[in-house]
Amino acid sequence: METLSGLDTRPTVERVKEGVFSAISFEIEGRRVLDLFAGSGQMGLEALSRGAQSCVFVDRSREAVQVVRRNAQAARLAEAATVLCTDSLGYLAQCRERFDLVFLDPPYDAALLVPCLEKLGAVVNTGGAVLCESDRQTELPDEVGPLCLERSYRYGRVVVRLYRCK
Repeated sequence: METLSGLDTRPTVERVKEGVFSAISFEIEGRRVLDLFAGSGQMGLEALSRGAQSCVFVDRSREAVQVVRRNAQAARLAEAATVLCTDSLGYLAQCRERFDLVFLDPPYDAALLVPCLEKLGAVVNTGGAVLCESDRQTELPDEVGPLCLERSYRYGRVVVRLYRCK
């Protein structure tokens, strides 16, 4: 899988990705997925390869969007992928779609997790999951609107929080 060059994008490390997909292995097939701050698209593409119905990839970087498109083509998953070059908060503010599974992995120092979680309540189906990646110093609330923290997974300096929409 092609990744972005430079330090602006931080790909999810392999053991974190494996842990995330192990935790949600029975929640992927046939689901509608949203990959916010998509980067190379690895999380959404992994979900598609495991049977997700569709995935919307959102990233504001034109280079990232091009990489996601090339990766989706290379994986023969382009038909199930919608790739958008736009700001994630702006996308959530106008989004009329509903999702079952969301990957949320903004730059760690951007302070975007809580604002995104606040907007995600309106686009996640009841029972849907939001997987939120951050560094371990980041404090997040146990509840944000209809999203409730169900579980946290620690991988060294990385924490993945699983929020469920009630």
